Amino acid sequence: MFDITGGQLVAIVALLIPITAIVMNGVVKMRERDAGPGLSAEAERALMERADRLNERVAQLETILDAESPGWRSRAS
Repeated sequence: MFDITGGQLVAIVALLIPITAIVMNGVVKMRERDAGPGLSAEAERALMERADRLNERVAQLETILDAESPGWRSRAS
């Protein structure tokens, strides 16, 4: 059907790569723009409070494990 030589194939691929990169760059920028600014200050504060509570719980659990099962850290690794 088409008689494409090796040089022509290289030229086609050499054109398709930057065209694809340009299109994908535009798609990424469009998605970033549509995503909005991210979390609101209130949502970020709530997530940070939840993370702090979880960190406190983990610390409490580690304290309990240290008292009830000394050496648990070396076995967990």
